[in-house]
Amino acid sequence: MTIHIEALTFEAIIGLLDFERERPQRVIVDLEASYPYEDTFLDYARIVEEIMTHIKSRRYELLEDALLGIKKELLQNYPKITALKLKITKPDIISECSVGLSHAWKFNS
Repeated sequence: MTIHIEALTFEAIIGLLDFERERPQRVIVDLEASYPYEDTFLDYARIVEEIMTHIKSRRYELLEDALLGIKKELLQNYPKITALKLKITKPDIISECSVGLSHAWKFNS
């Protein structure tokens, strides 16, 4: 099975620039997580809360570190995940475009 969380949008302090460190900006997270469905499932509502709490509490400077931090927390809480794809977008940092970062991993479970 693969769970999809798309366009999870919230505000957080994330970025290197001075104004990014002073006030929250809009952040969008997309997730795909594959797992073997047997007797347990991935609770998408809980995952949404965990992602938002993680990003808001860490105040990351780099999207790379934020992505790796989410990955680490999800794998700790959901060890049955066999594949994970994450994307973080900052839609408002540059007026002409949205910028973001993504990565996909495969794990042996």
